Amino acid sequence: MHPVCGRYVPARFVSDLPWTVIAVVAAAVGALVTSGTVSTVLWAVAAVLVVVLVWQLWLIPAQASRKRWLETGDELLITKGRLWRTFTVVPYGRIQYVDVTSGPVERAFGLKRVKLHTASSTSDSTVVGLDAADADALRDRLAVAARERMSGL
Repeated sequence: MHPVCGRYVPARFVSDLPWTVIAVVAAAVGALVTSGTVSTVLWAVAAVLVVVLVWQLWLIPAQASRKRWLETGDELLITKGRLWRTFTVVPYGRIQYVDVTSGPVERAFGLKRVKLHTASSTSDSTVVGLDAADADALRDRLAVAARERMSGL
């Protein structure tokens, strides 16, 4: 199965970690400018947030290593997760349309995501962390495969 692009982890760091860092700094500054019980509580909050930050530094690469996808002759396979493993099989004939999107951070890192829309509202059919050119090519291949399979229905 194909892994996500190597730039996906740094992009997730840039998009997810600043909020935790800002909260740590705010708690530390608040602890420095106050005194007594409030200062102690703010130091405790800062310590907890540092633990959360370290956990995120471990979690994001671990999640990225488990996100994979594969095109077969009849369907697209998407897998993610280790503890709560999800394995999604999307038959080409069920694809109604394909979206390719990228947010500002993803664009800065040259990444896109491909979202498959099917008749099922509960389908988790998004391939994340694709190189921009690979995402566009995948969209084109999926659109052609979906059109070919739908014509037989």
